[in-house]
Amino acid sequence: MFAGFDYGSANCAMAVCEGDSVRLLPIGDSGGQYLMSVVYALDVSFITEAVCQRLPDNQARALVQKRGAELARARRMRQELDLTATDDTVFIGEAALKAYLDTPEEGFFVRSPKSFLGATGLRPEQVALFEDIVTLMMLEVKGRADALLQNPVTHAVIGRPVNFQGIGGEEANIQAQSILQIAAMRAGFTQVSFLFEPLAAAFDFESSLEADKRVLVVDVGGGTTDCSLVTMGPNKRSQTERSEDCLGHSGQRIGGNDLDIALAMECLMPHYGLGDMLSTGKPMPRQMFWQAVAINDVGAQRDFFSLSYATAIKELRKDAINPDALDRLARLRRDQQHCQLVKLAELAKIDLSGEELTQVEHPDGAHTSVAADAFGLAIAPLVQRIGELMRAAVGDESSPDLIYVTGGSSRCPQVASSIAAVYPGVEVVQGDSFGSVTAGLARRAALEFA
Repeated sequence: MFAGFDYGSANCAMAVCEGDSVRLLPIGDSGGQYLMSVVYALDVSFITEAVCQRLPDNQARALVQKRGAELARARRMRQELDLTATDDTVFIGEAALKAYLDTPEEGFFVRSPKSFLGATGLRPEQVALFEDIVTLMMLEVKGRADALLQNPVTHAVIGRPVNFQGIGGEEANIQAQSILQIAAMRAGFTQVSFLFEPLAAAFDFESSLEADKRVLVVDVGGGTTDCSLVTMGPNKRSQTERSEDCLGHSGQRIGGNDLDIALAMECLMPHYGLGDMLSTGKPMPRQMFWQAVAINDVGAQRDFFSLSYATAIKELRKDAINPDALDRLARLRRDQQHCQLVKLAELAKIDLSGEELTQVEHPDGAHTSVAADAFGLAIAPLVQRIGELMRAAVGDESSPDLIYVTGGSSRCPQVASSIAAVYPGVEVVQGDSFGSVTAGLARRAALEFA
């Protein structure tokens, strides 16, 4: 059986074609259609252990040979934590988020693992870890889908951004897609192909068009913004070869996660000392606050938890006019509450879609008021880059006939208004913010594998 699989930065989803219609499978927690892209483990080694436990014997044996050190650590950690062989050590989706929020200072938490796959400078052991994380999530999604369909999904079209990482170029794309490919094969798919996410959204939208048009598809997802200029319509939708219809692409790692991080940085980090002055007359260095909230940047997180970072806080505290703020930053780091802070920023972003002001309660119980205008200023550089991506996809062509917008972050009013302003007078159609990519992947799978 074949399906469309959206392994997203924010959520995972799977859909199948049933005749001319598409059905999103309720693979999420509590019967929802989306499984949150979050993993939490009591120790990082338990992720590899969980993958080996779920794989068929022949695959498990092969992985055991490659991951012997991690599995030995998992055995030691079970003894140290007094865990039995049946105790849960790894959680996915809402259960993972709940486990992290209950004990943020313990365990290993990854939000939006897809955002890391194209990171530059990953060591072999880090690549192996992300292979295991993605495999574990794909096993979970596929297992839920197979149970619902009562028939295993063997073939899938998997969505991917135009560019996984802004600075890594094609090498980063190859690395990221390789991780996805390896994980998909381990998870039990026998054949997979990949499709740019904006093209998937385009193919879903195409089913509703009554005339051929040049459509600029803007997909503002959790991890990336991707744009494609596509010729589409009733004369195109049954064709399997569409390369000539894809007139231009652009993409960069600018998504909902980055909006959350920008809000956390500019609106919440002042509580931890950002913007404060030192007795020398100089301001606090911004970089250390950025490292605290940049949870989708491997290098920034490595620096945040380094010994030199702790030393820097102590040294800055000597000259700080407001040393209490740096004490709060030190506690945020010690208790690993930085991901929790960015999650609070995400909730504030959602509130500001309909309100002019919202209150954020920090992990330490303090409150910060965040206004919609302040949020708009915080994300202004990101919003400007989305406009640049739109123009890059269109190139020197005249304005598109239509702009089709999808992705959860596209509903943010500041983002939506900026998209509409790039090509004044061109109609903007807001699609299904979350399901259009998955539906398009399923339609593509029906053409490709049927």
